[in-house]
Amino acid sequence: MIETRVQVEGMSCGMCEAHVNDAVRRAAPVKKVTSSHRRGETVILSEAELGGAALRAAIEVTGYRVTGITSGPYQRKGLFRR
Repeated sequence: MIETRVQVEGMSCGMCEAHVNDAVRRAAPVKKVTSSHRRGETVILSEAELGGAALRAAIEVTGYRVTGITSGPYQRKGLFRR
């Protein structure tokens, strides 16, 4: 599983988060996507590496600005993690 973190400027509410999440879901095969307007970040979980250019284009077409994209192996966090 791959975790991709996208820094997004311009989100100011829950509806903005939903717009970004929908754009990501349309652009790439993802398992989970969550956005936080307070952190200015979208976190995406996927089976394979995602194309940064495609993510950037999909998000920026909705009116938000992508300022950075990082990805790496997903590290599961939790109380009962082995």
